[in-house]
Amino acid sequence: MSFIATAPSSAPKTITNSEFWPDIDLAKLRDAMRLDGTVTNERLEHSAINAVLQVNIDLKMWRLKQQSSGNANLDQVPAEQINGQSIYLQLYLRAVYCVAKANLIERYSDFDSTAKGLKAGEVLSDSVDDLRRDARFAIRDMLGESHVTVELI
Repeated sequence: MSFIATAPSSAPKTITNSEFWPDIDLAKLRDAMRLDGTVTNERLEHSAINAVLQVNIDLKMWRLKQQSSGNANLDQVPAEQINGQSIYLQLYLRAVYCVAKANLIERYSDFDSTAKGLKAGEVLSDSVDDLRRDARFAIRDMLGESHVTVELI
């Protein structure tokens, strides 16, 4: 078994979000999602921006409703607090972080196409599905919707 040390990430930055949504601190994203130095800051930034775009689009109607109620940003939306933070802030960050990591895993799976890499890719695909599910659940919780969608045929 070999050990390959990964370089620590350098000077992560913050993704500036639209005025309603919070900015995304890439160092916090990196820590929360256990992303080491193999994920470059450039890749992390690209993935985080994509995740923010996706989640913001999914929550656009909710945001417009909140703004029409006089809430200029997410911090002003009345919500329960857990650990000193709005549950909406926690759900939003969970959705963004999960989508960002899912995007990274999908992009890194094409890095190693050996048999060992393909096997690892199969394991990671389950992880991608779990991350996308967690993001979807966080968004649905913000919208006040059930986690289950059932349609009769």
